[in-house]
Amino acid sequence: MRAPFSRTAFDLLAEQAAAAPHHDAVISAAGHLSYGDLLYRARRVAGYLREAGVKRGDRIGLLANNRAEWLEIFFGIAALGAVVVPFSTWSTTRELAFLLGDSEVSWMFTIAAFGDRRFGEDIVQLAATGRSQHLKHVVLIDDEGARPPGQDTIAYRDVAASQPIDDVLPGNGASANDILTILYTSGSSSRPKAVPLDHYAAIENGFNIGRRQGLRGSDRVLLSIPLFWSYGAVNALPAILSHGATMVLQSHFEPTGALDLIEAHQCTAIYTLPAMTNALVANDAFRLERTESLRTGVTIGAPQDIIRAANELGASEMCNIYGGTENYGNCCVTPHHWPLEQRSVCQGPPLPGVQVRIRDPESGELLAPGQVGSIEVKGYLTRGYAGQSSRFNAETFTDDGYFRTGDLGALGEDGAMRFAGRSSEMIKRSGINVSPSEVEEVLQNHPSVGLAAVTGVDDADRGEIIVAYVTAANDGSTDPDDILAFCKEHLSRYKIPDHLVVTETLPLTVTGKVMRRELKTLATNAFSAGSGAGQSGE
Repeated sequence: MRAPFSRTAFDLLAEQAAAAPHHDAVISAAGHLSYGDLLYRARRVAGYLREAGVKRGDRIGLLANNRAEWLEIFFGIAALGAVVVPFSTWSTTRELAFLLGDSEVSWMFTIAAFGDRRFGEDIVQLAATGRSQHLKHVVLIDDEGARPPGQDTIAYRDVAASQPIDDVLPGNGASANDILTILYTSGSSSRPKAVPLDHYAAIENGFNIGRRQGLRGSDRVLLSIPLFWSYGAVNALPAILSHGATMVLQSHFEPTGALDLIEAHQCTAIYTLPAMTNALVANDAFRLERTESLRTGVTIGAPQDIIRAANELGASEMCNIYGGTENYGNCCVTPHHWPLEQRSVCQGPPLPGVQVRIRDPESGELLAPGQVGSIEVKGYLTRGYAGQSSRFNAETFTDDGYFRTGDLGALGEDGAMRFAGRSSEMIKRSGINVSPSEVEEVLQNHPSVGLAAVTGVDDADRGEIIVAYVTAANDGSTDPDDILAFCKEHLSRYKIPDHLVVTETLPLTVTGKVMRRELKTLATNAFSAGSGAGQSGE
């Protein structure tokens, strides 16, 4: 399949709509939406925002689960050259306060609530109290009845009924090198890092990801992974769109519902993670004939994870991947036609336009093929962190333009990446990066906690689990259940410790810093598979 001509996200949507206006772009709980329909709805969003004075470069927040409106808003914002800033539906009030301030969004499109989170109320209150001085307008995607009482918000249905823009004049819309989106990703700091990503690079790298999967226009791709992740926004979305395929959206992952969608819509591809694959095949409703339509897709994991997705789930051409938000979701992908044995033991060669090198973490020397060292990536790469996290740019990016990933790996003689593990402190739980320092910061805000230290332990189902050790404040008592409840209030669900241990002492250096290696060994001995460890709080 030829690469698209377009180099901006909105132009890409328009290009595909011109080529196949009646072909399904999206299937969701709301029904089917063709490429032509999605384009028209995005034009309406753009028309409203342009009339309201939104300009190229303005930052606009988007907080919603997987739904057609997410895509309408995304492409409507992109049409004007404004920047989409997606937020996670796991965000707590504390996290939202940081995100709104750091991102400097002037508009916020949000669902009123998701699960036990009340985003509409939280965002309006944060704006009213001055904790987000840049935020001027809040648009509620849900029905008007879901508005926070007495608050001046805009109903999305008014936005969606606006006069659509006819075209975007030169200079008023996006250019190829403009920022398409700023995504927030967990880093080594206690706060998420803001990662700007450009239009042209998202399209070109996304097309290459789709090509490695063997995507074609007739494919229907199940997306249960969130669109607000890089895995969704700059990996799955441009990969699917640039090949003219169809997105089958699940509001949020739930295995029984995912199986129903695969079977009902005869999905041929899937974006998954080991924990999701395991949940699907272990579900009481799973039968291989229900997923026999699957052919390809992408996932991460150990060899057994790739083999399970290919053989037990049935996506025989499943691709193994490596990458992160800073490099547009993926920088290495195994070709779908490689033998499964080969795909399962490596993450594939770098994508076109990407360079990868391996450096000795101690000497700094570049290493030969087969030698394990620090992974550095160049090519389709963020221009550098924004907001408060810009202070990390000098230590994260090299003078010659490479990104220091914090990972260990090796390049084989065949040029394929072989991931070996994390060299940084980051925990990767169910495919999502978690910063130990962020969890520690919340734990230490609990009045009964003195010191806190957090580490990850390898886990067959989730990649890593989170283990937290805390000491009591002022020689008092601590209630593990109360501390975990505090975490649930102030941390996204995936950041909550799987095990919480109250201890008298922590492994500390003479200067009072946590000895990370010793902590990890302690946690691994206690909570690794087969250790016979107990539950949180033991």
